[in-house]
Amino acid sequence: MPVEKSAGAVIFQRENSKIYYLLLHYKLGHWGFPKGIIEKGEKLQETIKREVREETGIRSFEFIPGFQESIKYFFRLGNKTIFKIATFSLAETKEKEVKISWEHVGFRWLPYQDALEQITFPNTKGILKKAHCFLTK
Repeated sequence: MPVEKSAGAVIFQRENSKIYYLLLHYKLGHWGFPKGIIEKGEKLQETIKREVREETGIRSFEFIPGFQESIKYFFRLGNKTIFKIATFSLAETKEKEVKISWEHVGFRWLPYQDALEQITFPNTKGILKKAHCFLTK
């Protein structure tokens, strides 16, 4: 069975002591975080920087040390079942403007509870819960 490894980020910004998370609306219909396949020779943070830039246009952000979470799942591509491992870091930006890629149809900056309700998949909701807990502990 093919294995695919991806990396992404829970991008957030603070405004008046409130945290807003960036969610992307994918063409396939689901809502989640920017992420993409780790290319040969890339390190995790290099992939995240590239994917965030490509999918959101955001170039300036800082990784938050100590947070890294992975999810594992299966998906179908044509007649193949692929096992995917997606690893997420946490990153803060001051950029508000987002320029989505061809892979997306929209985006939203949302406070925690609204973001939790907007995210489509339970495992991605789990990543947000852990990230928010990490930031607010």
